[in-house]
Amino acid sequence: MNGLQIILLLIVAGICGMGSVLDEAQTHRPLVACTLVGLVLGDITTGIILGGTLEMMALGWMNVGLAMAPDTAIASVISTILVITANQGIGEGIAIAVPLAAAGQALTIFVRTITVFFVHKADNYAAEGNFRGIEAMHLLALAMQALRVMIPTLIISMISAQAVSNFLNSIPEVITGGLQIGGGIIVVVGYAMVINMMDVPNLKPFFYIGFLFAAFTNFNLVGFGGLGLCFALLFIQLKYINSNKTVVATEQAAMSYDDDDLDA
Repeated sequence: MNGLQIILLLIVAGICGMGSVLDEAQTHRPLVACTLVGLVLGDITTGIILGGTLEMMALGWMNVGLAMAPDTAIASVISTILVITANQGIGEGIAIAVPLAAAGQALTIFVRTITVFFVHKADNYAAEGNFRGIEAMHLLALAMQALRVMIPTLIISMISAQAVSNFLNSIPEVITGGLQIGGGIIVVVGYAMVINMMDVPNLKPFFYIGFLFAAFTNFNLVGFGGLGLCFALLFIQLKYINSNKTVVATEQAAMSYDDDDLDA
């Protein structure tokens, strides 16, 4: 791993760390984080496969109230680095990601506790009308979340690939195999959750059409992606046309009612 790759990995780690608290661009999700790390390390295929597997496992991981979910940012970034640099498989990646997510959960709670100081400091600046001070406190708190992922990433990047490979090879096969089987079961649960979210009567025909295409054609994932995009655009256009017709009909009915009222 050269210096440029380490710098790019730190940038990706910082973005993922900040994304874990912003939740806007979803950069902390495994599918995004693993893919970016794979792109930096020159093995985007492994990054996408590992990211997709971890994404299905992490579908139900979300922060609800004060309940902190396992951290996907640090788990995705570091597990992808270790898997690619040590030429390991997806099973080893799952075996690494699960404990890393738990460790990252504890770490993000610790960092969020520290950022309470910056929040109170921002309150003081607000009372003084110091807008620059408020912005600085927000940026410092966000930087803490970035460093939370960047520092472990830097440490892992400095370890030799041979040492990482020896460590991963020392993990008993019963552990990696068990976690891989468990990860596969969780993936099935993830697909079930997605299907439940798609349980909308207006969208079910598109789901069935996609299933039929998958069963009776040789379409690849790129083809299905393009087909899904076309169906989505068609659905939006038809919905827009119908909504316009409803508005026109309502306006005409209102005008007709006014004319009758005047005639009376």
